[in-house]
Amino acid sequence: MKSIGIIAEYNPFTNGHLYHLNTIKDMYPEHTIILVMNGHFTERGDVSVINKWKRTEIALRLGVDLVVELPFPFATQSADFFAYGAITLLEKLKVEKVIFGSESNNIKDLEEIAKIQVDNDELEKLVKVYSKLGANYPTALSNAIYDLTGKRIDTPNDLLGISYIKTIIKNNYNIIPESIERTNSYHDSIESATNIRRLLKEDYNVDKYIPKEVKFHLQDLHFLDDYFDLLKYKIITEKDLTIYQTVEEGIENLLKKEITNSYSLEEFISKIKSKRYTHNKIKRMLIHILCNFTKEKAKNMKEITYIRLLGFNSKGKEYLNQIKKDIDIPIISKITREKDPMLEYEIETTKIYDIPTKENCTKQEFDKIINI
Repeated sequence: MKSIGIIAEYNPFTNGHLYHLNTIKDMYPEHTIILVMNGHFTERGDVSVINKWKRTEIALRLGVDLVVELPFPFATQSADFFAYGAITLLEKLKVEKVIFGSESNNIKDLEEIAKIQVDNDELEKLVKVYSKLGANYPTALSNAIYDLTGKRIDTPNDLLGISYIKTIIKNNYNIIPESIERTNSYHDSIESATNIRRLLKEDYNVDKYIPKEVKFHLQDLHFLDDYFDLLKYKIITEKDLTIYQTVEEGIENLLKKEITNSYSLEEFISKIKSKRYTHNKIKRMLIHILCNFTKEKAKNMKEITYIRLLGFNSKGKEYLNQIKKDIDIPIISKITREKDPMLEYEIETTKIYDIPTKENCTKQEFDKIINI
């Protein structure tokens, strides 16, 4: 059996996601579709509005065959870390191709830019120059790439796609990258997952932007604002905030100063935000503080050590049965006596996710996976 890999947060699953998935299925009708999906916290430093079990069920009902979890240490970091974890999982699962959405839909350009970023001293020097001039890292990198190639890539899905390709190149993975163009009809601003989350938070009806299968699960929604009091307590009482991943030396004093003068998450972020500290970078930092993700944990959790199954259908199960003898790390379908530190930490983050709700996602960690 052949397989296609996709990487998505489905936070929440939108009509645009359905377009992407259906396009892949039309292109490769016989292939098994394998999804790598984050757990309860995301790459942009947010929480999943719908828990990972509901998102797994939605994905399976809408055409995915197998869902595996991207562990927290990869799911909540910047694009290159995120990409390394996700692509490595797909490599372990023997996928033939990874297919991602792209604004430019020019895989040749994306591959060229990815190759330039692999072990390129000239690029790094240019990035440092632009950083010293006050640009944040994404802008500095974009400017440096433009100087070397005459091409400017600064849209989010293209940038993430480049990170996927870099991971494939650096690790000599046997995966072919392919893109699908993001179109206005399915990905205009109001239909983006970011804006749908905003509308949900403001209690607007979003039915026309999501598949009907998602509507059923729009109860017990989670937002990062729900954790603000926990964050406030943690920042006030923690003696040294620099122990946490992505909390750089110098920012900790500003965090402690402004948290006592802030009465909402957005107010707090607005007081911290700068050219150096972007909105997403700050939110990532706050997620790491909230979930006790220290630099020590990050140092010890740099590799994929297991494959956590969240769900599958009969086609996905058949695919797993065919390849499992060739997989060199544990495949975990139900947590019993496993002692992997990263897996144990994943359960810890679910307990934190549970605090403002009554869903008891922690119990589900120990139940059987979703099987449709």
